[in-house]
Amino acid sequence: MIDFGFDKMALIGAVALIVIGPEKLPRVARTVGMLLGKAQRYVADVKAEVNRSIELEELQKMKSQFQTAAQDVHDTVRKEFNDVRTSIEDGIASTSDASNGVAVMRPHEPTRHYVPSYKPAKKNWRLKQSAVPTWYKQRNGVRAHAQSGAARVARFRPRHNGGSAI
Repeated sequence: MIDFGFDKMALIGAVALIVIGPEKLPRVARTVGMLLGKAQRYVADVKAEVNRSIELEELQKMKSQFQTAAQDVHDTVRKEFNDVRTSIEDGIASTSDASNGVAVMRPHEPTRHYVPSYKPAKKNWRLKQSAVPTWYKQRNGVRAHAQSGAARVARFRPRHNGGSAI
């Protein structure tokens, strides 16, 4: 940026006063100030756009690196899984060959187990069940029944004995 000191600014002001004249100088100064402000905003916008594009490129590079790393992990896991599966199938095949007439379950054959059907416990739907057991509430002093404010005041209000106050 150009370095303007006080002496240079005073010299430029004096020349402008002589060339432009005192009646047009304020209007010209306002116009020059507005143009300089617009130029500064334009430069700031261009800088911000360049910074955004640089950050976007960096993010895209990081995304591609993460994608390649995830693909490598996926390929490694798939390879290990396939190796384990083939070793298990080879072990089962060798076991079935070694057994004399004994049927061995193959991995592709479905197994049939008896699964009892689920029957939910019968509950009284009119009673609300709490997640916290009542013994826990009683031990820790949690109120089991909610009272309205008026009922609570009536419960703890001192009672009169019917005597006269002196």
